Amino acid sequence: MAGRPVRAGWREWSGLALLALPTMLLGLDVTALYLVVPSLAADLDPTATETLWIMDAYGFLIAGSLITMGTLGDRLGRRRLLMIGMAAFAAASVVAAFAPGALWLIAARALLGVAGATLMPSTLSLISTLFADARQRALAIGVWATMFALGMAAGPVVGGALVAAFWWGAVFLIAVPVAVLVLVNAPVLLPESRTHGGRLDLLSVGLSLTALLPTIYAIKHLASHGLDVQAYVAAPIGAVSAIAFVRRQLRLKEPLLDIRLLTTNRAFASALTILLIGLAGFGGVMYLVTQYLQLVDGLTPTIAGLWMGPPALAMLVGAIGAPLLASRMSPGVVMATALTISLTGYALLALAGTDAKQTIVAGFGFAYLGLGVTAALGTDIVVGTAPPTKSGSAAALSETVQELGIAMGVALLGSLTAATYRSTIEVPSGLTKSAADAYGDSLSGAWSVMDELPPGALLNAQTAFTHGLNTAAIAAGIAVAAATLACFATLRHLRPLGQTAPELEPLPSASVSGDDRWNGDG
Repeated sequence: MAGRPVRAGWREWSGLALLALPTMLLGLDVTALYLVVPSLAADLDPTATETLWIMDAYGFLIAGSLITMGTLGDRLGRRRLLMIGMAAFAAASVVAAFAPGALWLIAARALLGVAGATLMPSTLSLISTLFADARQRALAIGVWATMFALGMAAGPVVGGALVAAFWWGAVFLIAVPVAVLVLVNAPVLLPESRTHGGRLDLLSVGLSLTALLPTIYAIKHLASHGLDVQAYVAAPIGAVSAIAFVRRQLRLKEPLLDIRLLTTNRAFASALTILLIGLAGFGGVMYLVTQYLQLVDGLTPTIAGLWMGPPALAMLVGAIGAPLLASRMSPGVVMATALTISLTGYALLALAGTDAKQTIVAGFGFAYLGLGVTAALGTDIVVGTAPPTKSGSAAALSETVQELGIAMGVALLGSLTAATYRSTIEVPSGLTKSAADAYGDSLSGAWSVMDELPPGALLNAQTAFTHGLNTAAIAAGIAVAAATLACFATLRHLRPLGQTAPELEPLPSASVSGDDRWNGDG
């Protein structure tokens, strides 16, 4: 009889605390620029296109490089890749902080994205190495997910405070002390973990980049500009490259990404699908809620960031509490229950009016609670059901799916909100053509011409936007409801964390394969 997994001690939990630092830093870097752009623009004078790329280059390169870096960690060593990535992230942060021009800052943000892509799967796969006990691993992954979310929530507040006290470059320099702590303590607290050292297929790397980068660009472009030539060109390039990438992975003996995991491991594929849908709903709603707080309720970005604090605490409760519940009942049932509870949030958002800040925040809190549970247990299922030799690749695939989900949510729900706004808004008479076009296009456009608007026109625009948010919340709720049913149908048979199947005498002709956490056929 196999012995119980060794439970983690102080060294492993100290290692988790160390891994939490770069994880929170990555989340903070996603949102910290929200309050920095005006100060940055005053110094560097970027064009509108350059400003867009300053914001987006980081996310594009993270999403595009995750699969490659996850597999590289499996082969090079996860601790080694973490340390290389942390050093590169600090160096690129210094370049960004003292960038003499917009193009320098765009290049530095792109390098930060590539370096960040080494950190995300490395931290997650190292957690699976540190914590052999399934219950402790799930709790550790809950902490990991919470740290990233807290970093995102704190980004605008921290960014605003640093700009007020120093200058915009100080936002990037946070990475330097974090890098020093990680580089000094990683050799002591983190074990090296490498599973195989085969060659990295460079053609697969290229295909993964040409599949992901144009696809994410097309999704983001759709959200901000609608369907145009750029979206029509980028989307097919991404689709064709994705097909070529999958075909090549199925032929290779040592693929960059083991596609067969999606077809042979139902728990793995189901968890990824639920993560994709859950993050799409949450990502789109988060985008709209931040706009509501600022453009409808009139809060400053800093105050809006503080109002996002209570929902972030709900995420913390979900991410930490879910593994504890999942040690007593099926993780699939816990996830399905949390997703059902989160539907209350989407209902509140669907019913909110223009003077319902508390309702909006409460609704978003329920959605954040569902995200905490889904991110913690869904990620644990993905990492836990993948073979140990593929943990870095599995972690990277989980992160890629979540990045795609957020981008899809922003694009689809943002476009739905914009379409609802444009179909319901009535442009007041007497405006110049440029003012009428701006007013009829979006709520932010209406704010930009506020001085030219007659009384009541801005309120009408806020009402039209809120109707769009209501419609988007209904659509997101329907998608999350479908994910809830899928979760219960496909994952309810997973055993509680830490429980293994009872050992039975094998029949002479019987053979057993697959994940021992899976219980039953349906």
